[in-house]
Amino acid sequence: MSSKPIGIFDSGVGGTSIWNELHLRLPDENTLYLADSKNAPYGTKTEQEIIELSIKNTEYLISKDCKIIVVACNTATTNAIKILRETFNIPFIGIEPAIKPAALNTKTKAIGILATRGTLSSALFHKTTDLYSHNIQVIEQEGEGIVQLIESGKLESAEMTALLKLYLQPMIHANIDYLVLGCTHYPYLVPQLLQLLPEHVKIIDSGEAVARQTEAVLKEHNLLNNSNKKGRVLFYTNGDTQVITKLLGANHDISYLDF
Repeated sequence: MSSKPIGIFDSGVGGTSIWNELHLRLPDENTLYLADSKNAPYGTKTEQEIIELSIKNTEYLISKDCKIIVVACNTATTNAIKILRETFNIPFIGIEPAIKPAALNTKTKAIGILATRGTLSSALFHKTTDLYSHNIQVIEQEGEGIVQLIESGKLESAEMTALLKLYLQPMIHANIDYLVLGCTHYPYLVPQLLQLLPEHVKIIDSGEAVARQTEAVLKEHNLLNNSNKKGRVLFYTNGDTQVITKLLGANHDISYLDF
């Protein structure tokens, strides 16, 4: 058993959607979440910039004695996780868009993927898409501006609604029946997406799968915390603490960190 925390990082507050799934599945685990909101979004940065930021985040979490690191960012995973695994002697859990289940289950033979530019342009994303997208139409859409609005506390703004309508229109026209969310910020858009999409469209993300994989790796390395006590939860951000507070509620330990 290990009471050391699970470390989680993202380019901002979006990865809290992954934390939600982890905490639901592994309530005994102590968790430490690092939000690099100052540098959000990663999706517009170069591969080298993403790698450097991911290394910096990892070094901080290791300094806090984390036993495993969840890269709760699609862009950081697809661009940097290989380097992280080669550089640090600690288990890493990555996240990438849930293309496989959408491609295998589509009835209309058309799926939509809403993701950042950094994810859509990555080699890992193209490899996964090519593997599972035979004989189906894949409508890729860069969600430019979405992360910035969420990080600015404008999740339910008129600007957000206008962007979503613009980005979803080609997908609706193509008769998609699955929408894959390729950024951990995007699950917070689900209530709005459900209002804008036809009823038959299913929305999927990777949160539950990441939680299952994290549990499996912890078991494999004998790192599960079986204390039967509710885990301690810490959130650090170099952005506005009110943004995370608004998403998660005020009953969490949320601190500003200058990093």
